[in-house]
Amino acid sequence: MHPSDAPAITEIPVGGADAGPYGVAAGPDGALWVTLSRAGRIARVTPDGDVTEHTLDAPDCLPLVIAPGPDGALWFTRSGDHRIGRITPAGDVRSYAVPTQGSPYGITAGPDGAMWFTMTAADRIGRVALDGHVTEVEVPVTGGMPSMITTGPDGALWFTLNQANAVGRATVQGEITIHPLPTRDAGPVGITSDGTRLWFVEIAAGQVGRITTDGAVEELPLPDRDARPHAICATVDGGCWFTEWGGNRVGHVTADGAITGYDLPTPGSEPHGLTVGPDGAVWVALESGALARLER
Repeated sequence: MHPSDAPAITEIPVGGADAGPYGVAAGPDGALWVTLSRAGRIARVTPDGDVTEHTLDAPDCLPLVIAPGPDGALWFTRSGDHRIGRITPAGDVRSYAVPTQGSPYGITAGPDGAMWFTMTAADRIGRVALDGHVTEVEVPVTGGMPSMITTGPDGALWFTLNQANAVGRATVQGEITIHPLPTRDAGPVGITSDGTRLWFVEIAAGQVGRITTDGAVEELPLPDRDARPHAICATVDGGCWFTEWGGNRVGHVTADGAITGYDLPTPGSEPHGLTVGPDGAVWVALESGALARLER
């Protein structure tokens, strides 16, 4: 799709095609921080395109999702060796083992000053305190595959259950509520909060969904039902940007549900994580080996 109001899109090579840029987060230092999943590295990218890479202690640790923490560091999941990583803007790296080998995946700063994460290979979500102490909470769904996680406007943690076709809500005390989705086998993955409600994407159904804090769900079909939407982030105007992994696009949905897609310039770029950067642009990790910048 090429709408007349399409944003200008530029790409910055990061890590190379074999590195697999996957997750991206805006850091407190005004830079973008990117997980290089297949290389076991973390990259720092300035808005003008300078790239610095930091090598982790295990090349096969598979860093995936990354998020800023309340301590001024970036925290990320290491699915390959079942650890939670932490890197400061100065490049100091450490990691913490998760008791259950459950392949940590999504991660977010919680409302309690800790980081919360999901475990795709275990029916659990986890909490890591800033001192590295990890605790786990069982999710009452067998084989649900907890995926992305975010803090909701109600002070709870909201997460997708990719194989259970549901969205979960967890209080910081560990009380969990499960909200089934209307569409069967929807495969929810990314989830975000706009400050009022939660938005999520359904990779298997080709839909964007939104859920209120009391559990009311609405689903919005994409123009391309085979687009395989993967990650989503909210913006201050009440809308959201999301990646269309199977469609090689970045999509936008307004607060009133209007959906537009924007083609990425490089075919087969495999867009995954995305975030709004310190410059107000949307930044997208492309597994093909780059970071895309969409100037709105």
